[in-house]
Amino acid sequence: MDLTVIWWGIIIYIVLSLLVAYLSRSDKPLNMEGYFLGNRKMNGFVSALSYSATTYSAFMMVGLAGLTYRGGVGAFGFEIIYFMGVSLVAFFGPRFWIVGKKYGYVTPSEMLGDRYDDKRVAAVISISSCIFLIPYSAVQLAGIGYLLEGMTGGGISFTTGAVLATVLALIFTYISGIRSVMWTDSLQALVMIVSSTLVVIILVNALGGFGSFFNELRTSHPDSLTVPGNGYFSFPTFLSLTIPWIFFSLSNPQVSQRLYMPASLGSLRKMLFVFLIFGFIYTIVSVMWGYSALLLFPGLENPDVATPTLLSSKYVPTILGVIVMVSIMAAAISTIDSILLTLSSLFARDVYGMSSKNKDEKRQLKVGKFIIPVIAILAYGFAELQLDLIAVLSVASSAGLIVAVPAIIGAFFWKRGTAAGVMTSVIISGLVVVILESMQLKPFGYGSGVWALLLSIGLFVGVSLVTRPPEKKANEFLSYLKSELVKIK
Repeated sequence: MDLTVIWWGIIIYIVLSLLVAYLSRSDKPLNMEGYFLGNRKMNGFVSALSYSATTYSAFMMVGLAGLTYRGGVGAFGFEIIYFMGVSLVAFFGPRFWIVGKKYGYVTPSEMLGDRYDDKRVAAVISISSCIFLIPYSAVQLAGIGYLLEGMTGGGISFTTGAVLATVLALIFTYISGIRSVMWTDSLQALVMIVSSTLVVIILVNALGGFGSFFNELRTSHPDSLTVPGNGYFSFPTFLSLTIPWIFFSLSNPQVSQRLYMPASLGSLRKMLFVFLIFGFIYTIVSVMWGYSALLLFPGLENPDVATPTLLSSKYVPTILGVIVMVSIMAAAISTIDSILLTLSSLFARDVYGMSSKNKDEKRQLKVGKFIIPVIAILAYGFAELQLDLIAVLSVASSAGLIVAVPAIIGAFFWKRGTAAGVMTSVIISGLVVVILESMQLKPFGYGSGVWALLLSIGLFVGVSLVTRPPEKKANEFLSYLKSELVKIK
């Protein structure tokens, strides 16, 4: 594909995004709530599009397409499991929103630290989130690097793509915090869903229509339509991939933090409804991309280049290919800047703010802004390792974040849970994930996410039963929540 056309596409995207980000700025002085939560005044439609762009990043159009290319229909089942997990948002979302508004929580870990009446809980979970989310940010940078390098035949190098994405994420983050991120996300999400769907229609027509498309798959790649198919999606592999994904909406703080942002419970419900529609369409599109690449370009050495190979091929009109490329790049950047904001808020609020001397919000905001580029540089360094299979790396990061799930569920439903139980489960289970992933170990064939969840449940429950719970705080927190939920019903 013509390098000049691609650069013009990138330039137009940058100009439009900067304009939207600038227009989203508020004249009011920013505090922690304003910069990181948009003053809790985001409407449902914008929240939904931003939630979609943040969630469906390089993982989907590059990672899921590559996973489909590699393992077939099991990738579709794996992603559909995520939709089952989204039902957790319908259940826990109102609870997050209610207590967040009542107690002024800025981060999910701050909520847990308050609920378990120990600031160390918030600090431990924040540090754990940083450890596992930085690699996930790197996955997005790597996705952009692969995308631009693949579409230009090396004209834009992997490093250039990753550096460009890092710089843009920093710019969007600094302009106006979460407001600029959410509004640019909304623009990106609309372009993303429309353009990618058009590409699928074009590809399927090029292959003779849906009937011929699937007949060709049955003839040339029958294993791609069955599970375990070619053997990639064995039961242990499938379970290891899906377990972290089920709890993604709770375990990933850049996602759960957004439950504090809608202006009302009605806006929260609208956010979830629109997101589900968007996500289902985008899942189908991503899987079809993977299948299209398998039919048109069998034998690719790296499945993650399936998407750029398609977009730069003769089957996709040049302008449309560039638009889709830019939308994927934009979605990945939206995930990166969301993570940058979340991690900086975690550090400023729950680590730096742990000391009673550091409660001033202006100082916390300065610290949060200072730490943003540090996190970005670490993510870029990790991306340069160019590890294989973006989808698998994404799940590995989620495996490390899943260790906080028992504490989150316990915060709302188990008065007996203790701070000691939370910290023990998060620290020990997190270390186990690091060891298993670094040594590439899968005991009995199951990945780190399965063992992390089981171990964190056991440690949280076991240690909580032998330590003293924060009865006063638990009763206050849960009584207020119960009374508010009754009013909703």
